[in-house]
Amino acid sequence: MPKGSAINRALAAAVGVGAAGAAAVIAARAYRAGAAPPVGDHGAAPHPGAIGAEYAHAAAEQLSELITFRTVFSSFRDRIELEQFTGFIEALERLYPSVHATLGRELVNGHALLFKWSGTRADAGAKPTVLMAHYDVVPVDSRDDWTHPGFSGHQDGEFVWGRGALDDKGALVVIMAAIESLIKEGFRPAHDLYLSFGNNEETAGDSAQAAVDLLTRRGVQPWLVLDEGGAVALDAFPGLDAPAAVIGVAEKGILDLEILTRSAGGHASTPPRMGSTSRLAQAIMALEETPFPASMPEPIAEMLRRIGTHSGFAMRLVTANMWAFKPLVTQVLGLVGDETRALTRTTVAVTMLEGSKASNVLAATARANVNIRIAAGESVDSVVDAVREIIDDPRVQLTVRSGHNPSPISAFDNEQFALLSRAVAASYPQAVVTPYIQTGATDSRFFTAICPAVYRFSPLLMDAGDRASLHAVNEKVRISSLGAGVVFYRELLAGLA
Repeated sequence: MPKGSAINRALAAAVGVGAAGAAAVIAARAYRAGAAPPVGDHGAAPHPGAIGAEYAHAAAEQLSELITFRTVFSSFRDRIELEQFTGFIEALERLYPSVHATLGRELVNGHALLFKWSGTRADAGAKPTVLMAHYDVVPVDSRDDWTHPGFSGHQDGEFVWGRGALDDKGALVVIMAAIESLIKEGFRPAHDLYLSFGNNEETAGDSAQAAVDLLTRRGVQPWLVLDEGGAVALDAFPGLDAPAAVIGVAEKGILDLEILTRSAGGHASTPPRMGSTSRLAQAIMALEETPFPASMPEPIAEMLRRIGTHSGFAMRLVTANMWAFKPLVTQVLGLVGDETRALTRTTVAVTMLEGSKASNVLAATARANVNIRIAAGESVDSVVDAVREIIDDPRVQLTVRSGHNPSPISAFDNEQFALLSRAVAASYPQAVVTPYIQTGATDSRFFTAICPAVYRFSPLLMDAGDRASLHAVNEKVRISSLGAGVVFYRELLAGLA
């Protein structure tokens, strides 16, 4: 027998044994994942009846009124209805009298709010917590067909309708309602608690940075920061019937990049080849046809593992063995839908176009704004370099209009994340609690400079339609979810005692 043939057969046998062994390991891991205790079971005390029912109606009434204030911020000061912001702040004083009688409050950067609830311990400032929300909203287009007017705060017995119901007045209301109820019961936190409510988050304003600067000057180093971001999501993941409480442990960076092209212009009756608009279109199509490569940061891998424990065996077979299937799963997520695709890569969206001002005039310049959400591991500089390489045309000018890098990734195996998980278990006991990476920007990104444990989560139930209504038509929130949200924050604050 030739020596080479014997070696080949020995290798083949070894590979076969190894493959069989690997298959056995994969199956065993999938079986154990299914037998694991529910990841939503974090030791919170059971809550009787419909969770938060005793708080839901009052919270809905409060939110309905607060939605009627048109708190739309603008970079153009003469377009801001300042009386709407002032009226909102005055309404908070009336709706939450115990909060305003007990907590200190100051205005930051004009109309942002910073509250402080002093803790009872001698070292109360050693582990402060910051709860965040913003009360500014995006505009309502009068041409859009809302079922109920966007600033009506209409209630139909099931939902509160209007701009800000989900983003982000609903979260502000359940924070305030929880603290109001706890004060009336005689509760006081052991450690200092801050509430930071922004007034210009939707325009990427500077109020959150002003709040961070103020806290820094006072030597405040938060133990935990919680802002908007993730939610209790229904129908977000194939094969998962339970809601997923997705807690953002980081957020993608944002880059607004202007693409500019130039040509001679002139009369539209004698168009040149590859004028400014054609060159711009070519650049845009290059970006459309060449997406950024997909990757899977560790929080997304952990999210899939946790979701898999509540899915069928076939799903667990994959998610319990990410060491083997990670490349395949990364590609599949890019095909499932827009939400999952955004989790795995830097995304590019053309949001503004400008060319000729007349139908028979060639554009001398054409420009587009490209809004890019930068994935973990990338940076503003690396993305600009990649865009330049993809377009591959030296006559296309790129200008960074604004941008910031992705935030650091907060831990999801620490005491802070465990506390958030217990609060979810108390308010949404069927939910699968999981980390994820926030695809949108929040004010909390500024707080990463003074706190290593920054999270993004609103305890409000949202299905696919609800999530689609953010910044769109028919934004609304479930009244029952407002009650559960109050329970979430009560449990969270009790855990800080």
